[in-house]
Amino acid sequence: MKKVILTLNAIILFSLSVISQTSAPEIKFDKKVHDYGTITKGSDGTCEFVFKNIGNEPLIITSVQKSCGCTTPTWDQKPVLPGESNSIKVGYDTQRLGAFNKQITVISNAINSTEVLTIKGNVVEAVQPVTNTTSEPEK
Repeated sequence: MKKVILTLNAIILFSLSVISQTSAPEIKFDKKVHDYGTITKGSDGTCEFVFKNIGNEPLIITSVQKSCGCTTPTWDQKPVLPGESNSIKVGYDTQRLGAFNKQITVISNAINSTEVLTIKGNVVEAVQPVTNTTSEPEK
């Protein structure tokens, strides 16, 4: 009798977990990596990661964690309804020279509750125009 009860409990728990997964939010990003390429020092270091709630319940982003102080993520903290889209904007401090590869961790109530986004690129000094210091002979 105990085996029958345990088996029924297992079937019920499995069924409930399947039902709860089908009625949960799910986040889908259009891209997970933004490559700035080579950019000049002081240029605009913002990018945007667009996402959609492809689940059946409202999506709530509870936090967006940056990997260092050189990135600044911002997002709308209101729930994203099923079928709706929104975005996370990320700024990078382009005053820092050199190559970079930084992660932003998005935590939500979705089935895929943790998503990692990446920004990468290389910041170089702006090229200064060359001025001619020699004078041309007069004609």
